[in-house]
Amino acid sequence: QVQLVESGGGLVQAGGSLRLSCAASGRTFSNYAMGWFRQAPGKEREFVAALSWTGLSTYYTDSVKGRFTISRDNAKNTVYLQMNSLNPEDTAVYYCAAAYSGRDYYLTSTYDYWGQGTQVTVSS
Repeated sequence: QVQLVESGGGLVQAGGSLRLSCAASGRTFSNYAMGWFRQAPGKEREFVAALSWTGLSTYYTDSVKGRFTISRDNAKNTVYLQMNSLNPEDTAVYYCAAAYSGRDYYLTSTYDYWGQGTQVTVSS
């Protein structure tokens, strides 16, 4: 089992920044690819970013490229999502997830464990 706990969400004005953290406990964190997803009210959960277990490969959905950065610190068992130039369309609950295998990082079905989510609200 892997337990994931997100933090760092909040209310920010358009153009602002937030850094989300996801602390992992349980099995060896470094063995897992990590992803961030988000879900806005009335919408399906969508892929935001992912990082391979090596940390060498990153993946982003087009709408966040150049604005968001995913990173991991295996010594701290933590994955981060730095979000810059936020806009109201980024408002959602953000979830981190861990995948032991698979390479379709944009699919929710690839992931084995999920956090409880953290709310991000961007005001215009």
